[in-house]
Amino acid sequence: QVQLVESGGGLVQAGGSLRLSCAASGSIFSINTMAWYRQAPGKQRELVATKPNSGSTDYADSVKGRFTISRDNAKNTVYLQMNSLKPEDTAVYYCFAGGLRRHFFSTPGDYWGQGTQVTVSS
Repeated sequence: QVQLVESGGGLVQAGGSLRLSCAASGSIFSINTMAWYRQAPGKQRELVATKPNSGSTDYADSVKGRFTISRDNAKNTVYLQMNSLKPEDTAVYYCFAGGLRRHFFSTPGDYWGQGTQVTVSS
């Protein structure tokens, strides 16, 4: 089975930084898109940043200039460097792997991590 495991969340003061990591494990041939989403209490899950295998990286307007997404394809890992954190960044952050192929001929599927809590205090 494929698993996505996030790490790096925690409590930080406003203006601080955190780095999230998400490693995909299991039988994996390729991953088309890796991304980060977040969900704050009482709100819908929203896209934070996405990094496809080819094509441009994209960010939510609210995090542009502060967050940076990167990925290591050899390790099937995606990172989210979060700087200048604000209280409104407080949320559960979820890792997403889209178009994941377990083998060359397999049908692509989408997978989610279990989430990691990020809390920014004012």
